[in-house]
Amino acid sequence: MAFGFVVEKFALFVRQFSHFISAAEVSGRYSILPAEHISPPSQGVSSFLGVALVGLGALMGLLAFVRFKKVERQIEEGTYNPSKILDALLTLSVLAIGLFLVVYLYHTM
Repeated sequence: MAFGFVVEKFALFVRQFSHFISAAEVSGRYSILPAEHISPPSQGVSSFLGVALVGLGALMGLLAFVRFKKVERQIEEGTYNPSKILDALLTLSVLAIGLFLVVYLYHTM
């Protein structure tokens, strides 16, 4: 969740900064333009990626709590069985996110 928040806020900073620079270059000087000449910066892919990572973090927190309660009950009953499917899904999801970020960052260079 924290990584998603950082990605989203950094994307907002970059959009606003690039908008300010491009607006200043259009006017021919580096000064603050009147409000009627400034349009809001467009949304980028980074914003959606940041929001998706925050949402994924929240979902993982919820799933971790559900899994914790299930394991807690199994331990109390003496019937604990580790979940290999959940471990594999968690590993694959982290791997997929990592690969996606590597490809995304490579293409933005």
